[in-house]
Amino acid sequence: MELFLEKIASFNDSINSFVWGWAGLILLLGTGLVATVFTKVFQISHLGHWWKNTIGSLFKKDVIGHTKEKGAISPFQALCTALAATVGTGNIAGVAAAICVGGAGAVFWMWVAAFLGMMTNYSENVLGMYFRRRNANGEWSGGAMYYLRDGLGAKKNCKWIGKILAVLFCIFTMLASFGIGSMGQVNKIVANVAAAFDVKALSEITVLGGVSLYNLILGLVVMLLTALITLGGLKRIASVAEKIVPFMVVLFVAGSIVIIAINYQNVLPAFKAIFVNAFKPQSFVGGTLGAAIMLAAKQGFKRGVFSNEAGLGSSVMVHSNSNIKEPVKQGMWGIFEVFADTMVVCTMTALVVLTSGVFNAKTGEIAEGLTDATLVGGAFNSVFGWGNFGQRFIAIAMFLFAFTTVLGWSHYGSKAWEYLFGAKTTIIFKIIHVCTVIFGAILTSSLAWDISDTFNGLMMMPNLIGVLVMFPLVVKITNNYVGRKIKGKEISPVVSYDKNIEEAYAEEIANDGK
Repeated sequence: MELFLEKIASFNDSINSFVWGWAGLILLLGTGLVATVFTKVFQISHLGHWWKNTIGSLFKKDVIGHTKEKGAISPFQALCTALAATVGTGNIAGVAAAICVGGAGAVFWMWVAAFLGMMTNYSENVLGMYFRRRNANGEWSGGAMYYLRDGLGAKKNCKWIGKILAVLFCIFTMLASFGIGSMGQVNKIVANVAAAFDVKALSEITVLGGVSLYNLILGLVVMLLTALITLGGLKRIASVAEKIVPFMVVLFVAGSIVIIAINYQNVLPAFKAIFVNAFKPQSFVGGTLGAAIMLAAKQGFKRGVFSNEAGLGSSVMVHSNSNIKEPVKQGMWGIFEVFADTMVVCTMTALVVLTSGVFNAKTGEIAEGLTDATLVGGAFNSVFGWGNFGQRFIAIAMFLFAFTTVLGWSHYGSKAWEYLFGAKTTIIFKIIHVCTVIFGAILTSSLAWDISDTFNGLMMMPNLIGVLVMFPLVVKITNNYVGRKIKGKEISPVVSYDKNIEEAYAEEIANDGK
């Protein structure tokens, strides 16, 4: 088993160094920068508008109410399902790992990636909505594979390029669903639950060449729960997500605020460390100044993408199931998704780690008895220490965060499978995805994360190529929406590549504002 895992690690390192080298990072940040500049910094210039039409519209029935439309979900359900897939271990253990490796400065680069990623995610969702269509089951299907094939592929001499990139995207999505959407999440669930709720009678028994029996049992339990929900389809996943996601985010943020408030004297030094170390990393990061900055930036970008998934083209596959007809309106939910995930939840995690004393920002030392996987639990224990409550709270939060991520990614992977093999066969993929859950319980923490990073990078590349090539269309759709909805111009809406759908929606959009 050890030799097999070593070979996997070696092969993965070779691919990882390519996809997360300069080419991958420039493509990721360049796309976000292009999207930000050419939409005239939409995330700032239209802040009030997208805020009003996302979080500010939660009490509207057409936003939170369930739709009877087959295969469609409400905008709020789409957001919750997307957040279920993005708010996961990356927001807790991922942020802690980035700080441990790249120093406090990694948080700054995470913010940069998120700011640009807001518009990348917006662009992906606008294109996903524009190119979506009904599948054989009468359900909406959208995603990067469709704007690669029907958008990029429609360009002169690009037909086969679009088709090939669409197939590659689907293959990488399915692989990513096994990494970020299964093994990486379950690995952190097991590590935190086993540490917080240890059962020595089981944890001291080893099987399969050194794997704790307790870890294996926990993996089997998660696998069973995953099967019960994901095999029921998107509406069951969305129903679970809309109940769990708001609750877990609010509870985690509230707990974080208490810890930060108690350690208020460390808040300003924490922010200073974030900004200063972004450009002058501490000595423990290692290497020359340039190499150290690059390491901090790379950790921030990688963990940022792992957390909010902007650039992967993943959340498009659930946003496209929304019953909203306006691509820009659903795109604005994509902006809020990245904001909530990184600017709120990840920032809370970073401040908890940097203010509580469990991590020394100057030396890189971690408090005794803790690892990057349990660092946040230790931070919560520093305030909520009675009966190990803090660590147990984080273990439960990690379970909910990671488990809902597994649910969301099951949908993403099944949509990729549907594109390649048809809507009638997606049950096969769902069963395979459920089976991969157990591997997260037996892989080492570093290997599970490294594999997830690699799959993310592979998935990211064809998607971002599609977004960049199709960006003039994003600008056209955005300008059309701004002209109609903000400037009050009487112009026909641009909402679908299919003129029949566009004509059918035109009157509805005029009447109900969706």
